[in-house]
Amino acid sequence: MTPHATPPVLSIPGATPELAARLSDGLDRVDALLREVVDHDDPFIAKASGHLVEAGGKRFRPLLTLLAAELTGGINDDVVRAAAGVELTHLASLYHDDVMDEAQLRRGVPAANVAYGNSTAILVGDLLFGKASELVAGLGAEAVLIQAQTFVRLCSGQIRDDRPPSDEVDPVDYYLDVLADKTGVLIATAGRYGVMFSGGDEATAMLMRDYGEKVGIAFQLADDLIDIASDAEETGKTPGTDLREGVDTLAVLRAKESTDPADARLLELLHADLSSDDAGVSEALALLRVHPALAQAREETYAVARAARALLDPLPPSDAKSALQALALSVVDRVG
Repeated sequence: MTPHATPPVLSIPGATPELAARLSDGLDRVDALLREVVDHDDPFIAKASGHLVEAGGKRFRPLLTLLAAELTGGINDDVVRAAAGVELTHLASLYHDDVMDEAQLRRGVPAANVAYGNSTAILVGDLLFGKASELVAGLGAEAVLIQAQTFVRLCSGQIRDDRPPSDEVDPVDYYLDVLADKTGVLIATAGRYGVMFSGGDEATAMLMRDYGEKVGIAFQLADDLIDIASDAEETGKTPGTDLREGVDTLAVLRAKESTDPADARLLELLHADLSSDDAGVSEALALLRVHPALAQAREETYAVARAARALLDPLPPSDAKSALQALALSVVDRVG
């Protein structure tokens, strides 16, 4: 496999140069471990397994593990191992997501299902889940249990994401619960692992679990906004994926609440099957981008991020705490 440069550390206003250097070094170690773990004796399997590793990415989850470790004893080999396990779990889920979404692009390169076909993409995702479990197994029984519980919630969230809520359930509450499972839980585990394997206490580990889950929800809400507000050249992803899949994200749910006659065409599109209607998707995106529902969804996303930041208040002052406070808002700031 051809090595690539480690992705730059996300710009975190609260990070001192010393902390940023430690995080950068930690991400170098995580990235090296990822390349080592996804390698394989069979060249084809090695290339397919490394497809998204080589494409780069934000490495947001391992970054959170490293930052959480800095609250306590700092970054060590177990923290790096835990961070790589979390990232591998995330990468594995992307292989499966792209098959389900029939995605064309991921991280600026052809999605694995496009490059290798659906069957191979699914099997490589399974392989990477196995590799992640293998990594975590080296951290002890509690880590394995947390990994298993995380995986169950992640899959449950993905299943529920593909099904509409019942009439008795508020659709926004349902959607936020789905996000807590399909995205928030893995980021929660990233924060929890960072404290656990750097010698931190249980209370701080649980605090970082709760912080991570809220940040994860804000992160996914921001991704949903980006799917509407940005284009493929900016993000490396195909815009309007959620509309094509019939997934009602927060902005769409808020737009569907409209009773304004001027929104008739938008509502018609949002209730239509757009799975093979590129023109309809483009029109719906154009209407959503100027609709008040998008601004409302953005503000609600910031509110979740601010709630995550508030969870850190009991922690003593530190460079890591300041960086985590800034990180909670930076995941939404990328929406613009």
